[in-house]
Amino acid sequence: MNDLLNHPAIQGGVAPFVAALIVVLVLGRVRLAGLAVVVAFCTAVYLISGFGFTPLTATRKIVLLALTAPAIGILVDFAFKPTRLGTAILALAAGLATLWVFWPVLQQKDLKIALLMGGGAAVCVAWLVGFSLAALCEHPVRAGAAGLGLGIGVGVSAVLGASALYGEYGISLGAAAGAFLLPQMLGGKKYEAGATFMLPLALTGGLLAAATLILAQLPWYSLLALAFIPLAARLPAPEKSPLWIQAVAVSACTLAVAAAAIALTWQSAGGQSG
Repeated sequence: MNDLLNHPAIQGGVAPFVAALIVVLVLGRVRLAGLAVVVAFCTAVYLISGFGFTPLTATRKIVLLALTAPAIGILVDFAFKPTRLGTAILALAAGLATLWVFWPVLQQKDLKIALLMGGGAAVCVAWLVGFSLAALCEHPVRAGAAGLGLGIGVGVSAVLGASALYGEYGISLGAAAGAFLLPQMLGGKKYEAGATFMLPLALTGGLLAAATLILAQLPWYSLLALAFIPLAARLPAPEKSPLWIQAVAVSACTLAVAAAAIALTWQSAGGQSG
């Protein structure tokens, strides 16, 4: 049993998917299906490395922010009416949080490299959070498809970028999105996504991609490609078709962009090894 639980596919994919699916089925009726993201991610963290926050490394800061994001998402969904200003503030906060996570590492780099890496990562995470909240929260199928593409794109790119840990964490986000989509596809009924789903997904996914850029070997252009995944989720889809067709169509778009990011990372890794 221990050998099974220690398998990367179980830790990063199967177990998070099962945990997320249970959350969606149990809490979907009370508009909290979005908690599937944090539950899946926490399942992966528990199985892979366990919880611990001392010393507060960059990876542990990401876990801490991933735990905080759903609480903020619930407040946005239930206590405050989302506004453009509120979305902009959350996006800015996400960018600043990115600098907080990686500041100790960036300080050790050449000033020009630190500015390019830190600034680029902060802008990317802020964009992912801002656009996702503004354009995807009210569209559960598109939100789930964006999460599927982002999770798989970040996860596989991280593995190719020499970080198996961030890869498994990223895959757990994709598993959560898949668990969020599956009941909708089978039952033909939408579950609310909201900021409870999109904020932790976009923030955690963006931070994992940024971590692979700054701490591992993800090329900057792969990070840029990953940032286009939420845009792909907004491409035209057969809105009057059954939910499963909509989900397949939009997911095909987001996974295509994820595949492009993965291919760019693979090409970079292959070039370096040659």
